[in-house]
Amino acid sequence: VSGQSSEEKRAAYGADITYGTNNEFGFDYLRDNMAFSVTDRVQRGLNFAVIDEVDSILIDEARTPLIISGPAEDSSSLYANVNKLVPKLVRQLEEEGPGDYSVDEKARQIHLTEEGHQHVEELLEKAGLLGEGESLYDAANINLMHHLNAALRAHVLFRRDDHYIVQNNEIVIVDEFTGRTMPGRRWSDGLHQAVEAKEGVTIQHENQTLASITFQNYFRLYTRLSGMTGTADTEAYEFQQIYGLEVVVIPTNRPMQRADKADLIYLTAKEKFAAIIEDIKACQQRQQPVLVGTTSIEISEYLSGLLNKEQIKHEVLNAKQHAREAEIVAQAGRPGAVTIATNMAGRGTDIVLGGSLEAELTHLGEEIDPAEKQQVRERWQTRHEQVLASGGLHIIGTERHESRRIDNQLRGRSGRQGDPGSSRFYLSLEDSLMRIFASDRVAGLMQ
Repeated sequence: VSGQSSEEKRAAYGADITYGTNNEFGFDYLRDNMAFSVTDRVQRGLNFAVIDEVDSILIDEARTPLIISGPAEDSSSLYANVNKLVPKLVRQLEEEGPGDYSVDEKARQIHLTEEGHQHVEELLEKAGLLGEGESLYDAANINLMHHLNAALRAHVLFRRDDHYIVQNNEIVIVDEFTGRTMPGRRWSDGLHQAVEAKEGVTIQHENQTLASITFQNYFRLYTRLSGMTGTADTEAYEFQQIYGLEVVVIPTNRPMQRADKADLIYLTAKEKFAAIIEDIKACQQRQQPVLVGTTSIEISEYLSGLLNKEQIKHEVLNAKQHAREAEIVAQAGRPGAVTIATNMAGRGTDIVLGGSLEAELTHLGEEIDPAEKQQVRERWQTRHEQVLASGGLHIIGTERHESRRIDNQLRGRSGRQGDPGSSRFYLSLEDSLMRIFASDRVAGLMQ
């Protein structure tokens, strides 16, 4: 784990089995490569790795670079100055139409138009950042272009409470796959500083890369590689192609009873959320617990507002509530419980039907009387059977994720160990995924 001394790490790596996080292994490898002598190294040879949630690490995060960086020159004032110019630029809504920049949402890129190029140069001249008659594309002004690009991406592509949150006057990235915050991680190429300028928090120094490796390249250094996950089969080709690993499907311990219902598609997001609220109300009437999966903090809070209007009691689990995660998950399986969660409640979360008996007993303490303990168990058994009779845990997806494995992980919270359960995804043509990939013809058919 992080924070250990070199001696402690060397002893841990000297053991027959070393258990740790992928980040720590990767950073230790980089630090060993920067060590001045062999005696300063902590790792042994990379022989055999067993990876938990292998698809998350070898596919979702495969190209995530682990970077050890050092301070570079300070240009925070330039980020702040360029940030003031971006709101004055106009987005191009149709190809060849008027506007200063176009947005390619699929590739997550922004391109200046001819008109925008001239407008930006005028604005930079007025701000005193560009000499009169100079071009933005002159070799001496490449740095300005870099800052402008970062500021545009920060304003247009990166949204607060979706891609990041502001916490203690700092920008904290939210992992798109797990929905968790990643304190200490920073975007590269000046993007993080541009987001800091946009949100008006302290702009930290830029860093320069001293050592870097991706998870994909790091784990391919092992002589033998293996792992397990509940959602590898859809990526079997990729595992074979990139890592030379075969995927073996192991049948479930007990037969699967979950009913995965067909997706429902609506024309607008408003209609979609109205249908979700109706589904939640129906579940509450029959005392069936519901887990509602959202793709961002923003949507989880919006849905929470809608439920408050309907006076439906619920819990919200997102990166802002991570301190209460264990408590919320422990209660999520109780009869009639409604839990709204980001991807945090997907991978690796076990929701016990009827609520967590273990958590309840732990809360009562060790001094508990055996008779009282038995009463708690009996009450839990009653709740457990009530939830089973109501149909088990019902999963509602508020939109599809770019990776279908994330959707499968959400579905997999229900119907565990042969329990009953159900799931359904609600989509609208206003969802970002549908907007980018669905054609106008689909909207025509819907109308």
